[in-house]
Amino acid sequence: MEKTTKYSILIVDDEVSNIITLTDILEPDYDISVLKDGRDVLDTVRSNMPDIILLDIIMPEMDGYTVIKALKKSKMTRDIPVIFITGLDDIEAEEKGLVLGAADYIPKPFHAPIVRLRVRNQVKILDQFRTILRLSMHDQLTGLPNRRNFESRMSYEWSRAHREQTPLSLLMIDVDRFKLYNDTYGHQQGDSALVTVVNAFGRALKRPGDFAVRWGGEEFIILLPNTDIVGALGVAEELRKSVEASKIPGEQETNVTVSIGISTWTHGDECTIDDLITSADTALYEAKHRGRNRVCCSGE
Repeated sequence: MEKTTKYSILIVDDEVSNIITLTDILEPDYDISVLKDGRDVLDTVRSNMPDIILLDIIMPEMDGYTVIKALKKSKMTRDIPVIFITGLDDIEAEEKGLVLGAADYIPKPFHAPIVRLRVRNQVKILDQFRTILRLSMHDQLTGLPNRRNFESRMSYEWSRAHREQTPLSLLMIDVDRFKLYNDTYGHQQGDSALVTVVNAFGRALKRPGDFAVRWGGEEFIILLPNTDIVGALGVAEELRKSVEASKIPGEQETNVTVSIGISTWTHGDECTIDDLITSADTALYEAKHRGRNRVCCSGE
């Protein structure tokens, strides 16, 4: 399994004896938390997301069917695997749970090896799902988040900047004359050049919240939360110099340069996310027009 820490399991059951038995079976391998009332599940899960939920069907205040319906309606909780634990022994009850989105069933009375195996199977599926999701959100060559990943992060940072009234800057970066470099040294060397550029990003970006993305081809975006135009210009210049000074490994020593366009949103500006990206792209074009290997700000 990829995950190095224990997976977390939330047990929801109103019977103390069931909770004790399941905890004894699973606690050696998993972090266990418990609830006795289905009405508390949504609030608990939203504040402390478990990896898997074991959910009793028959509970006095809110049954498991109602709970799973609520979980599947929420974008935040709908992907959490839910395993029903039940003493019901009829096909209709099992079918109803599966239709509502249950991942599996564990019957009562509990048989320890069966409980462990059914939970372990869901962990394996969860591992595979998370690996696929991670790969789909990252660029394979550079390891950077990709464009799809950027969209969700940008939406989050945009909302936070408006809420906290803090500036948000965006750098649009393009490797200068990259097609010529590829044609001259070959695509494998071109890939090495892109990786070298990304390594230079790592040296120039100092804060954990700074977010670099491979936008496509030889183009990159860097998102700088809580950064005004002056701060963004300082980061961009440091990044440009870092790339220019980097040596690209290969049969012969080479280097590349980048051009950078900057746009910044500050409180009171009336623009959209698309406007901010377009402004940075326009500034990048201006940097290219002025001779490349330079930084230009939107509106210059």
